[in-house]
This record gives sequence, structure tokens and C-alpha cells, in this order.
Amino acid sequence: MAISAAQVNELRQKTGAGMMDCKKALTEADGNFEKAIEVLRKKGAAVAAKRAEKTANEGIVLTKISQDEKTGYIVEVNCETDFVAKSNDFTGFTDLVMNTIIEKKPSNVDELNAIPEVNSALQDLMGKVGEKIQVTRFAVENAPNGYLTDYIHPGAKLAVLVKFDNVINAAELAPIAKDVAMQIAAMKPLCVYREEVPTNLIEKEIEIYKEIAKKEGKPEQILEKIAQGKLNKFYSENCLAEQAYIKDNSKSVNDLFKEYNSKNSSTTKIVNFKRFHLGDENK
Repeated sequence: MAISAAQVNELRQKTGAGMMDCKKALTEADGNFEKAIEVLRKKGAAVAAKRAEKTANEGIVLTKISQDEKTGYIVEVNCETDFVAKSNDFTGFTDLVMNTIIEKKPSNVDELNAIPEVNSALQDLMGKVGEKIQVTRFAVENAPNGYLTDYIHPGAKLAVLVKFDNVINAAELAPIAKDVAMQIAAMKPLCVYREEVPTNLIEKEIEIYKEIAKKEGKPEQILEKIAQGKLNKFYSENCLAEQAYIKDNSKSVNDLFKEYNSKNSSTTKIVNFKRFHLGDENK
């Protein structure tokens, strides 16, 4: 019998199994929902439904840089326990996910999960380990005129991907770029430059600074000046370019690149970064 898309979607909603698995199960069960659910359970494909109430906050973050250092990839895959995260089955699945992102170029997680190889491997893995497994997020960066570097913190629970532009000597930039990636991992900046801080966040900070100063009895006419002073400190703590360089706190990251560019007669700059940490809310 013909299986409709609506039937497949309904079974998917009930079981959490993939679209292709649901279609195959319904076909095998001649459209009978209860039998289709049994088919999925026997194959381990309905594990997601049983684990839906569980949280998947363990896992690993993986990065990869292309051979020409012009394309970079970062992906987070979650599971429920650190034990599973360290297993060969799980790391094998994350490698499959990364290779699929590189080869198939999906634009988002939904597209990635819909790829048959990934969907099938995911269902098989959940059936085998009995845990909720999910690809939470991934990002791809391209730097045709630049350079990309990465850093994975020991334990693979935190990783960074950084993009640089106007690069004329990648070999000389490489050690500095790696230091910048480690800086991002350690200092957790919000963005690279102060111009990138959202206006609403700046307004909120100024409002807080003024209120604190007012409660401290400071005159109304100097509240704005006090707030701007504190805002500069906020920038120095939260904007990568203005943070103190972790290897020499007498200079900022911005100073580091001024020195590098002066030495190399270049205009190399940090463009952006991706910082993935397991369990981050900004997914």
C-alpha cells in the first residue's frame, strides 16, 4: 500500500525515529501504526522517543581545517554520559558527521540529519548505547583571502575556530593564530570588536552603571562619564581585540596584531570566531 507523508510524519512525531526509518517501518507493517512502532523498536530506531525526556549534555566538539587552510569546520555532538562520549562507537559517529558535513555541505542540522547515512548511523548508535544522541550544531567558515585555525581543549568539550583575513604569510601567522584561538577558549569573549556588541546590551550596561553610581551618591552631571568609563572596562573584558593578551598582559590582542602587521607590512586582522562549549545555551 502507498504510505503518505502525513503518516510518516505522524509516526516520526510519536517515536522520534528518522523519516526514512518511519517510511520503511510503515511499508513493512502495511500502514499499521502499532506494528510499525514494533518494527522500529526491534531495529533500535525508536530509542529517541524513550530518551526524549533525558538531557544530552555530554559529548564532544570536533574541528577540522582543510589542507589549504581556507575552510574550517566545527561541530558539537551530544550524548548523555561521559562514558559513551569516550567510546569508539560515539567518536566513530562524530567522524562520520564531520565527513558528511564536508562532503554533502548541508546548510543546517535538519538537513544533516535527513541525510540517510547520518540518520541510519544515528538510529543504530542510539539503539546500541541506549542513550539520546544528537548533533546539536555545526558551523563552516570560508576564508578565500585569509586563513583559518582551530583549537580543541583537552577532553574535546570545548573547541574554537578562528578566521583571519588579509593574510600574506600563513606560516608566520600560524603560532599567533593558535595563541588567539587559545585566548578565545580561555577568556570567552563576546565578539572580536566593540562595534559588534549589540546596541541593546550596551544600553543595558550603561543603565546599570548609572544606577549603581546614583546609589553611591554620585552627582547627576557625572553619571554619563562614569558609565562610559565602566563601559570601556566592559569592552576590555568582553571584546577579543581589547582583551589583555594571555601570553603578555602588558599588551592587548589588538596591540599584538599592530606589531605583527608593522613587522610584515600587512593588514591582517581577526574576522570572527566560533566557540563551542558543551552545554552552552547559545545554540
